Amino acid sequence: MKKTKIKIDILPNLFLKTDGTFNKDEALNLAGKIAGVCYDKEGFSHLENEPREKTIRRVNMTLENGHHSVYDHILINFNLQNIPKILAMVLNNEHQYTTSEKSARYTPVVRQDGSIITEDEERLYNKWINIFKVRIKEQYGYIYNDAKIQKLAQENARYLVTVFMPTQMIYSTSLRQINYIATWMQNYIDEVNINDLFELKLAYYMRQFLDELERLNVLDIRLMKNEKYREISLFGNNLDKKKEYFGDVYSTRYKGSFAQLAQAHRHRTLDYQMEILKEKEYFVPPIIEGEKVLVDEWLSDMQIVRNVNPQGELVRISEVGKYEDFILKCKERLCSAAQLEIMLQTKETLLKYKKALEEANDPLALDIEKYSHGARCTFPDFDCANDCKFKAGKTLTRKI
Repeated sequence: MKKTKIKIDILPNLFLKTDGTFNKDEALNLAGKIAGVCYDKEGFSHLENEPREKTIRRVNMTLENGHHSVYDHILINFNLQNIPKILAMVLNNEHQYTTSEKSARYTPVVRQDGSIITEDEERLYNKWINIFKVRIKEQYGYIYNDAKIQKLAQENARYLVTVFMPTQMIYSTSLRQINYIATWMQNYIDEVNINDLFELKLAYYMRQFLDELERLNVLDIRLMKNEKYREISLFGNNLDKKKEYFGDVYSTRYKGSFAQLAQAHRHRTLDYQMEILKEKEYFVPPIIEGEKVLVDEWLSDMQIVRNVNPQGELVRISEVGKYEDFILKCKERLCSAAQLEIMLQTKETLLKYKKALEEANDPLALDIEKYSHGARCTFPDFDCANDCKFKAGKTLTRKI
């Protein structure tokens, strides 16, 4: 494996020791006091001054009997450094969190000593940035300046870079949740398919992640029980056999790149699962779709990096949620500023949803119709604060 290691720090908070580790005893003590609120007649102010021994007894009781919700009051802000993109996606698929992640659109890929990024990835990334800049300038130079074109070129060139590419993000979650996630990661490590390079690499970085949590004194074995046998939620099986349904709730499936799925995780009211395809396929940026020579060259270059699981590799995706939450997704993704691939997929799902509702004479057919005329700026219940003045963006026909 490469030299670069995951590193995690805890941002300053009530429970941060001077050595940078977590003051678990004080955090548990606070949660133990909070646990008494439900039956203490005088409320939390009375519990604040109760004998520590009484609080500790309550802590031990709640930890042992599985009443762990009080430990969700303890929020930890992690500064995750050098975390692989795919591991960030694993975390972001567990819904109890807030995250702020470095954007690949604004950050160029630069290979450094000890980096997991190969020379081929760096070379192809830079090659395609130059190609995309020319194509974008030719077709959309009238609407985008050079700085915007550079960002869009970077966003598309990163499809050639591994989904194990290290990234940085601030990740905030509760003491209970991070311990639960640690348990699911340990289960993943224990059950890894040793013949699957993707799983082996992910398990390797999960091990690093858990070692860092251990170093920071965040883990507690009593919170790491798994009586319900829950697992990492991102990975599914036989997703191609799931039936599609569109009504008050919906379930659909499609192929999308790792990069698109990472974008979709921002919609935490929706549930996503993914499955690696047996035969590899790759996303082709629409800006080059009409040029066979370039498309062939793109797919040929993807073959060069196929073993590193480039972000442009297609995976099978299952998406499940409520109708109103899908409309909220449309209000964010059907926009000229949204990443193109997820915009196209959201549009496709919207049209499929609309057709299914109309064929079933569902009352929602009247509602969804008003969202089917273009970008979100055409919606009757959305106010756009910044008119893009981009016709192809508003009609959802742009190619970049």
